[in-house]
Amino acid sequence: MKTVTLRKEYIKLGQALKAAGLVDSGVEAKFVIQEGQVQVNGETDERRGRKLYDGDTVCFRGETVKIEK
Repeated sequence: MKTVTLRKEYIKLGQALKAAGLVDSGVEAKFVIQEGQVQVNGETDERRGRKLYDGDTVCFRGETVKIEK
């Protein structure tokens, strides 16, 4: 499991995928999110701007990322 540490109160979903190294660019993040390939807290989410907070988890291509303060 990978971890993304928050610098502010939240991080957006697309930014979190990029910070975790699961995508190479914001454009790639946009497409995989819009295609329904990303789950947040166990549910598919197609909003690139979805705000993630401490304790949230993101799953993509078999990788899980935990958001932490």
